[in-house]
Amino acid sequence: MNDGPLIVQSDKTLLLEVDHPRAEEARRAIAPFAELERAPEHIHTYRVTPLGLWNARAAGHDAEQVVDALIQHSRYAVPHALLVDIADTMDRYGRLTLTKEEVGGEQALVLRTTDRPVLAEVLRHKRIKPLIGARVDDDAVLVHPSERGHLKQELLKVGWPAEDLAGYVDGEAHPIDLDQAGWHLRPYQEQAVDGFWHGGSGVVVLPCGAGKTLVGAGAMAKAKATTLILVTNTVSARQWRDELLRRTSLTEDEIGEYSGARKEIRPVTIATYQVLTTRRKGAYTHLDLLDARDWGLILYDEVHLLPAPIFRMTADLQARRRLGLTATLVREDGREADVFSLIGPKRFDAPWKDIEAQGYIAPADCVEVRVGLSESMRMAYAVSEPDERYRLASCAAEKLPVVDRIVARHKGEPTLVIGQYLDQLDEIATRLGADVITGETPLGQRQKLFQAFRDGEISLLVVSKVANFSIDLPEATVAVQVSGTFGSRQEEAQRLGRVLRPKEDGRTAHFYTVVARDTVDAEFAAHRQRFLAEQGYAYRIVDADDL
Repeated sequence: MNDGPLIVQSDKTLLLEVDHPRAEEARRAIAPFAELERAPEHIHTYRVTPLGLWNARAAGHDAEQVVDALIQHSRYAVPHALLVDIADTMDRYGRLTLTKEEVGGEQALVLRTTDRPVLAEVLRHKRIKPLIGARVDDDAVLVHPSERGHLKQELLKVGWPAEDLAGYVDGEAHPIDLDQAGWHLRPYQEQAVDGFWHGGSGVVVLPCGAGKTLVGAGAMAKAKATTLILVTNTVSARQWRDELLRRTSLTEDEIGEYSGARKEIRPVTIATYQVLTTRRKGAYTHLDLLDARDWGLILYDEVHLLPAPIFRMTADLQARRRLGLTATLVREDGREADVFSLIGPKRFDAPWKDIEAQGYIAPADCVEVRVGLSESMRMAYAVSEPDERYRLASCAAEKLPVVDRIVARHKGEPTLVIGQYLDQLDEIATRLGADVITGETPLGQRQKLFQAFRDGEISLLVVSKVANFSIDLPEATVAVQVSGTFGSRQEEAQRLGRVLRPKEDGRTAHFYTVVARDTVDAEFAAHRQRFLAEQGYAYRIVDADDL
């Protein structure tokens, strides 16, 4: 027994003692392969999953490193069976490979194995049989190029992930260079671009404010090819356009927007997920965009939000280089495996605290403020239907004076009050004398208010979940969350990211969550906080009366 902060259990859970002096060192060591499940005050629970181990393997970590991390930080002897299982699981990645080979005088897509019984096993699966063709030799079978993505999905489901070494088409060439006058890619951004380019496709995980757009621009400069960029909304599309005009050799004529408002197809085309997933008479009428040009690169912004139809179309795009950008691989729908199969494995992941330590994002103070409900409100909550309870707790009137106090405490600092329910936000905006932005706010008005906020003309905005995604508010210093989308960890990441842009004067960012005590509001808040704990941020919990 040594004095490590970690307890490793045979059910593949890892218990991390948060207050241990080596806790941060241990957390960083297990982060590449273990997923955080629960994060109460003193003991955080992680789980080792096959997908986590395969992502680590694809990112260049081997079983020896994983085993060493567990042994080095574990307080007790690590169960031998678990160590064997980790080695066996990681060894599964790469025993099957997809390659391009010459067969019968022509280039063909081939599934090849280094272990014949594995190939025999997977070929017996009902859902895999229709995806493969004739035998090439004892160790390989033909695969139709159109089934490349579907086959990878099915192989992952049966526990034999294929390493895709079949390469990519270059697509239509188009000159793109970084215009680095007065700036340059940060070291971690260069590492992210190199990690992606070396792998050919995959996901880069970086915190909000760490410059994911510049990683995308760096990848485009490597590819020097026509590029399709898929983004969450029109505001994000225009931010990407502005950033590319500022940071690259691209001109306005070379960048098109494909959204509800415009339908431009140019060498670099920025399309919204919404327009691509619009259906008319049951058909996705805009998916023709994918075949409109011979794209050399496809970028997926906020890949953790990819809608299901985009996964289906991505299965048909496996010969194109694909780069997913995100602050978190966590998906609330549990489709992380599809991201791994169809976009690609994690190629680069920089812990938020590392980038904070380098001064590229602001340090953050995260506080949960617990509010007690009145007797009448508690009774109303107790007798309400289960599906009404979250809204009741989220919109409790007792939260309003607490929000007033927090905003007053940070008077003059750029502050966002963020929530889910429009009537609640309207009431808060009226109390505070602030402008409110929701999905119903016209785009022009929205952009005008965001610009006024950026320019310091206004220091307080009340915003709905439209502020969750790709809204660049670099000088926001304080965020007050009054309600959220149930227990969404990805939303928590986005909202904290709103205040993490580095401050010119180096000051700390403040992230408050106002929660109704003894309700589902508090339960969901605990779930959302898992993401922040995973990134090394501690939540302080305070009573509203002590604020």
